[in-house]
Amino acid sequence: MTRVVTVGAAQLGPIARDESRSTVVQRLLQLLREGASAGCDLVVFPELALTTFFPRWYLEDEDEKNWFYETEMPGPDTQPLFDEARRLGVGFCLGYAELTADGGRNNVYLLVDGTGATVAKFHKVHIPGHGGYEPDRPFQHLERYYFDEGQEGFTAWPAFDGLVGMALCNDRRWPETYREMGLQGVEMVLIGYNTPLYYAPDPTQNALASFHNHLVMQAGAYQNGTWVVGVAKGGTEEGVESLAQSAIYAPSGQIVAQAVTIGDELIVARCDLDLCQDYKETLFNFGLYRRPEVYGRITGQKGVIRPSATTRLDD
Repeated sequence: MTRVVTVGAAQLGPIARDESRSTVVQRLLQLLREGASAGCDLVVFPELALTTFFPRWYLEDEDEKNWFYETEMPGPDTQPLFDEARRLGVGFCLGYAELTADGGRNNVYLLVDGTGATVAKFHKVHIPGHGGYEPDRPFQHLERYYFDEGQEGFTAWPAFDGLVGMALCNDRRWPETYREMGLQGVEMVLIGYNTPLYYAPDPTQNALASFHNHLVMQAGAYQNGTWVVGVAKGGTEEGVESLAQSAIYAPSGQIVAQAVTIGDELIVARCDLDLCQDYKETLFNFGLYRRPEVYGRITGQKGVIRPSATTRLDD
């Protein structure tokens, strides 16, 4: 029996710094309802979908910082999203900033099923940017100031009649992200992102932002035989232009749906999870072809260690 999951990638346009949670949730509800009308089983929202992308500012006041974090989920403003998911029978994946009771600050992706029940929570692993104010930048990218590194790694959870994984933004650029889940048999990876089109460390890469965005998710899908759903918050937000181009990628690496705007937009694809086996059982049959005994550096070494200048083939 074919296992088809109809998924909607719910791209968001800009969220203003002073836009209330309740206003943003109304936008999410509209996209969730569009997804239900399109027959979606699952609607995927971007990273940090409840607020503007606040790491672009250096905030020292604790109350001002804390306004951007959720201390409970669902809370009073987000409960309507869970209630509507239950009413419609449509699951969702939501990105937000979490402040825990013990002071932990996490960049979170939450997977919720069609009954409104939480299936899984993911904490972003690869935190990009910088940890202190850098005055020469046109805007800050202070994720390492605002968020702790996720320690739980990457998991494939049984959900939506398959195995579903999650990642956030910079996680998508690292092949280890997909392979960790691929080794668990993942069949769909959900990825939310906020990606400024200006990259301060090397502006020569700006023109390649779209290419690199698709490249990593297409490669991750193909090399692990999995569907990938990439969802952006795009457009010009508080003066910063961000990449849109949300897309859904097949296990072949092909793009099967892509957003055409930079605002709120739902794209939909019928994803046959059984198609994953066409790749998992052939080119990427890990049990047959992988050689973990020669991959020691991948987990045993963090940074680059160059070979000695005296190293020779006949040594």
